[in-house]
Amino acid sequence: MADKLTPERRSWNMSRIRGKNTKPELLVRKLLHAKGYRYRLHGAARGGRLPGSPDLVFASRHKVIFVNGCFWHFHDCRTGQHAPKANAEFWETKRTRTRNRDAEQRRQLESAGWEVLTVWECELKDPSALEDQLDTFLLAPPPA
Repeated sequence: MADKLTPERRSWNMSRIRGKNTKPELLVRKLLHAKGYRYRLHGAARGGRLPGSPDLVFASRHKVIFVNGCFWHFHDCRTGQHAPKANAEFWETKRTRTRNRDAEQRRQLESAGWEVLTVWECELKDPSALEDQLDTFLLAPPPA
């Protein structure tokens, strides 16, 4: 199916997609703040920025959380597996590169002693399960 938008309009639409302060990220932040957790934003930690600029950094716990969109980060859910038909090769390359970059950044963080949790956009549909997942992650003692 051909794109119904002009290239200029498509470019404008794509330029409005944010990488920080997205709705899913704000929802997770609001939930955690209401529960009394305090955090730093976008990879800020003592000593500089962390690899991948995690959305939430819990420096005293040595834990970080990424809030990822299913489509953009190639999640295994229905949304993440949807592949655009227009310009398919471009999207396949872009999404594969994103998945590989995410894995490398996670490896770097873990090798530096950080615990990493990825919250997927589709997981926000069940707030109680999300809350349990976040509590379990943040309250667990660090590995010895």
